[in-house]
Amino acid sequence: MQKSLLDRLLTSEEPAIRYKTRVQLLKENPRSRAIVSLQEEIRRSPRVQRLLSGRTVDGQLEPVDHPYHKWFGAHWVLVHLAEIGYPLGDRALLPLREQVYRYWLSEKMQRLVPCQDASQVYRVNGVPVLQGRARRCASQQANALFSTLKLALADERAETLVALLLQWQWPDGGWNCDKDPQAHTSSFTESHVPLRALALYSQQTGYDTALTAAITKAASVFLRRHLFKRLGDGQVIHPEFCKLHYPCYWHYDLLFGLKIMAEAGFLHDSRCAEALDLLEQKALPDGGWTTDGRIYYRVGKPGRLPQLNEDKVSWGKPKERSLNEWVTVDALYVLTEAHRMKL
Repeated sequence: MQKSLLDRLLTSEEPAIRYKTRVQLLKENPRSRAIVSLQEEIRRSPRVQRLLSGRTVDGQLEPVDHPYHKWFGAHWVLVHLAEIGYPLGDRALLPLREQVYRYWLSEKMQRLVPCQDASQVYRVNGVPVLQGRARRCASQQANALFSTLKLALADERAETLVALLLQWQWPDGGWNCDKDPQAHTSSFTESHVPLRALALYSQQTGYDTALTAAITKAASVFLRRHLFKRLGDGQVIHPEFCKLHYPCYWHYDLLFGLKIMAEAGFLHDSRCAEALDLLEQKALPDGGWTTDGRIYYRVGKPGRLPQLNEDKVSWGKPKERSLNEWVTVDALYVLTEAHRMKL
């Protein structure tokens, strides 16, 4: 890796980029005084202050009753903070946790309702089960689990989130919210975040045979398809899977998939090789990676609640041959973990 690229990341204006570079790439001790001090800089950064703007007097984040509001509700803000190295165990975030847990652990979410046909699926007051498969957007509960675990905010309700994810897992190893009775294959976009969350839970709580089996089975959904190809004809599943984005939210691309494989311990499986090759090929001539597109529509204006599909902050504009630090630091993490690059 070119030293100039590493130097650029280490001197970034974004403290989160410096944190990710030092902890994920250079393997500095995350509990060291220097890194803890850097996390405090992240807490005070304009990015975090903007993400946490709009809180009520009791600390909840607007819109209070819709924490999943794309892309600025409490659900997504916690995911962002978990990704960028925000300090652990901050009690000021507990009201956001309560918003998210209350929303995703409602009585409705914990009730399975068997359905005979598709017409029933849309009317049930619970999680519909059709052809023996729970039709649920499991990435929602999974992101709630991942973010609260990563931020050291999870409590005993994390076990309930895990139990729900295991209960909803499809026979092939993944998850899907497709209401079509004929749907029998898991969805990439509903399966990668549950894999990530369950792997983190396993790492934090210890070895469990059933959980390990569920994680391995979930990973196989991606590995069997080399992270981006159809089983039947070997063609790309979706063009967006081969593009790079940041953040991905609940969407999927090969970089996010590789990142999850690294976190979950599957990156050295030979079936990751083609995706790693493609990631290497997408590097800019002078080092680094750009974004091929973004999922959020635009950045909301300060002083007002963002509109649907707006984020509160910019994560960089898609520009040809223009380095994006967020994508670059994640790509370097994946390639160094795969032993394809040395620092």
